[in-house]
Amino acid sequence: MLKLQDPQPDPKASGPLEKLLRDEARFFKTWFDSPLLTGAVSPSGRKLAARMAASVPLSGSGPVVELGPGTGPVTEALLERGFAPARLVLIEFNPEFCTLLRQRFPGVQVIEGDAYGLVTTLGQAGIHKIDAVVSSLPLLTRPELERLRLLGEAFSLMPQHSPFVQFTYSLNSPVPLGEGETRIAGIEAEVSPTIWHNLPPARVWTYRSTGFVFDAAEPLDRRSLGDKICDDPHFKPAVDLWRRIGQHFDKKPPNF
Repeated sequence: MLKLQDPQPDPKASGPLEKLLRDEARFFKTWFDSPLLTGAVSPSGRKLAARMAASVPLSGSGPVVELGPGTGPVTEALLERGFAPARLVLIEFNPEFCTLLRQRFPGVQVIEGDAYGLVTTLGQAGIHKIDAVVSSLPLLTRPELERLRLLGEAFSLMPQHSPFVQFTYSLNSPVPLGEGETRIAGIEAEVSPTIWHNLPPARVWTYRSTGFVFDAAEPLDRRSLGDKICDDPHFKPAVDLWRRIGQHFDKKPPNF
């Protein structure tokens, strides 16, 4: 059984529940400070982390790169699945999380850097080929071209058909795939059933390259995230309600 090391353990709060609560507090503070960088208000649950880890084949001997590991729930799931610590490379932007990860997971390589500059960040560590990517990044906070660029960089480092695993709370793919004539070529995607045990419920997308090369000129839906939410039929009742409230307060007061 994998044993995790926690920095400065509190002898009065050393059980699994206390560790979970400390991680929740760390994560919430980080989200509160930088919501667009962190994306979620709490770490991934065990069921979600296990589902993400299960999407990565154990075969191969190259690095498995985790993006945005946070406090390490997916890292723990990858180790429990059977990946050797030496195969795992974690890229985390938050220095406090980096310190925590290095202390919790000895033998795992932790890089403090920018996951959206994947080729450069890994290249500076001497890594030029990888077997898979597992991502907990809040992709939907980034423009579509940045998301596609990230996917293109990851695919350029991996053998064809290798997985890029990403979880999302959204109903749609966090990587823009397009539709019909604007369908982006060279990306194969599959999605898991909803993981209801997670809070909030989430799904896991697995993307594989069938020849995808990032092209900044690719036709994309360039609406803002706010516009997309307003156009989404699932959110329409709530959006209409807020519009009616706004219209009420926009009315000029009557003259007496």
